Amino acid sequence: MTYLEWFDAHAQRHKNIVEKLVALGKTKEEIVEYFVFENMVKNESDFCPLYEQNKKCHDIAYLNCYLCACPYFRFSDTGVEKVEGKTKFSFCSIDAKEGKAAVYGDAIHQDCSACTIPHTKHYIEKHFDLDWRAHMKECIL
Repeated sequence: MTYLEWFDAHAQRHKNIVEKLVALGKTKEEIVEYFVFENMVKNESDFCPLYEQNKKCHDIAYLNCYLCACPYFRFSDTGVEKVEGKTKFSFCSIDAKEGKAAVYGDAIHQDCSACTIPHTKHYIEKHFDLDWRAHMKECIL
C-alpha cells in the first residue's frame, strides 16, 4: 500500500466515524474523547490494524488517535529526494527531535514512533477540525 492509498483510505474511515458522532450530537470535546486509544480499540476495531493486537503505535499512557498521522509528516510516493543513493519518501516538516529517519534497503522513511506531538488532547483541541483531510492537506507533496 502506498502512502497516498493509506492516506485516502484513512481519511474515509475518519470521516465515517466523525459523521456518525456528529449525527449523534456529540460536542467537540466528546468527539476528541471518543478517539482515545482504549475506546477506539473497543468500538472502532477496523480503524487501525494495530487495534487487533491491542497495540499502540506510540508508547505513551494517553494516546488519542484523532490525528492519526501527523500534520507535520510529509510524503511522496515517488520520492522526495535522493540521499546517498537512497530514495527518501517521507520526513518531518518541523524536524521534531523525537523523529528519525529509518532506512529500509534503498528507501528512507520518517520514523515518528517516538514522537507524541499530534496525540495529546491539548494539541488536538487546539488544532481541531472535523475534516481530517483538510487538516492533513500539506502532508502530500
